[in-house]
Amino acid sequence: MANTYMYAGHSDLTPAELFFFIAAQETCEQIGINDIEGVVLVLSGWPILPTRGKFAGATKGTSVASVMARSLFRFQLKRRVLPTLTLESIKSFRIILTRKLSVFVGRAVPGLGWVLLARDAFMIVRNTVVKYNRLAKPEDRVL
Repeated sequence: MANTYMYAGHSDLTPAELFFFIAAQETCEQIGINDIEGVVLVLSGWPILPTRGKFAGATKGTSVASVMARSLFRFQLKRRVLPTLTLESIKSFRIILTRKLSVFVGRAVPGLGWVLLARDAFMIVRNTVVKYNRLAKPEDRVL
C-alpha cells in the first residue's frame, strides 16, 4: 500500500487505522481525575433516591446532590431568581426559578459534570486531529 504508517509499534497502518490508534492514545492520556470527577458529578445528580409524592410533571425521586445540598445550604432568597433545570424541565424546554440556594446548587452540580465531560471529549478530538495531521501525508490529512 502506498499510504501506510507506523505508530506505537504498529506497522502498515492505513490512514483510518492511524487516526484510530492516535484517538485511542489521546483518550487514554485525557482520562484522569477530571473524568472521574465529571462522572461522579453527573451520577450524583441522577434522581435515584425515593421521595414522597410530587406534583404531576415533576421528576420522580431525588438525587444525592440534592440531598447533600439541602443539608449544607439552608439560605433562601426573598424572590425566585436562581435558574435551575431538572430532567422534566429539560424535556419541556423550560427553566425553573427557585429561591433556595440548596436547590440551585443541587441541580447545578450534575451540569458541571456534563461540562467537564464535554470539555474532555473536545480535547480528545482536537488533540487527535492535530497529532494525526502532524504525522499524516498531506493527501491523508483531516481538514
